[in-house]
Amino acid sequence: MTESRVETGSEPSTPLALEDPAYREAVVDLLGVVAYGEISAFERLAEDAKLAPTLEDRVAIATMAAGEFSKVAALHRRLEALGADPFAAMAPFSDAIERFHEHTAPADWYEGLIKAYVGDGLADDFFREIAAYLDDETRDLVVRTLEDSGHAAFVVDRVRAGIAADHRLGGRLALWGRRLMGEALIQAQRVAAERDALSALLAGGTDRPGLDLAAIGRMFARLTERHTERMAELGLDA
Repeated sequence: MTESRVETGSEPSTPLALEDPAYREAVVDLLGVVAYGEISAFERLAEDAKLAPTLEDRVAIATMAAGEFSKVAALHRRLEALGADPFAAMAPFSDAIERFHEHTAPADWYEGLIKAYVGDGLADDFFREIAAYLDDETRDLVVRTLEDSGHAAFVVDRVRAGIAADHRLGGRLALWGRRLMGEALIQAQRVAAERDALSALLAGGTDRPGLDLAAIGRMFARLTERHTERMAELGLDA
């Protein structure tokens, strides 16, 4: 997989940033949404494992699910260190994330694989973009949480094999990937818009280095570019 590209023109932030209440609130929001996303990914992958055509595939997806859940504890510890209740921090994001999953429920094994790779990949890229403007400790934690653990290679292998066996599958999955892209961007924008602290951080309004409107546009362009690259890796048109 190609690496994500993130603008890093701002000076690295320091722990002193956490003394700013607005910035601290934004950090708590980001950690909360990432943590809830990991729990939701665990639940979804555990459910998707039931669609697996072989026992080997079922174990692979179950292992992916366990990997997602294992990342939650470190996020909760960081939230507690910031004086926040992890469950209160996650709660505001449940509706948006669950809405995304309701609108993108996979119909079969292959759609579930695409969602795990494309949908989760878009969310991870979005969080990495925001994390680039955070204090070092928080940024490093978020980046570690979003690291791929070999899941991508599994998905690419299975999807490419499926398309080779049935060329009609490619067209259907390409449409599914476009739908995931649209839904993911809508939910990302909604999450940012509904949380004042995150919006301010993105726009540079918390007295921390942030993104201006032009930079926000470039950020979403990079998200779209990475989506196109992921689809190409799967052998699909974006």
